[in-house]
Amino acid sequence: MTLQEKKQQIIDDFSLYDEWLDKYEYLIELGKSLPPYPEEKKTDDRLIKGCQSRVWLDAQMSGGLLEFSADSDAVITRGIICLLISVYSGRTPAEILSDDFSFLETIGLKENLSPTRANGLLSMIQTIRNKASENV
Repeated sequence: MTLQEKKQQIIDDFSLYDEWLDKYEYLIELGKSLPPYPEEKKTDDRLIKGCQSRVWLDAQMSGGLLEFSADSDAVITRGIICLLISVYSGRTPAEILSDDFSFLETIGLKENLSPTRANGLLSMIQTIRNKASENV
């Protein structure tokens, strides 16, 4: 699935819900689908700075593609990082760097998060972009 198709799929999935409470529930369910994250990878160098809750992100290059794995100690935040890595894992660094992440505005995520969670979302995006730039 292309990056554009994946983003459209998420927009379509979120459009199924009218209320933000239902969208939060969907994010929580997404977070439950994250594969287990190894305890030994929960290190300070993988911790995303700027998040109120703790979020770990690991990135590995494989065949020219960045593969992300992540975890968080908060359920909604876990859903948000799961959403991000479901879109950007398996993409080239150039693809990630050229994307504007605007699908997050289309689904209304930024506007419906508390200020601290919105800051955390921006930190997650910046960290994903930084990992891409390190591997260009």
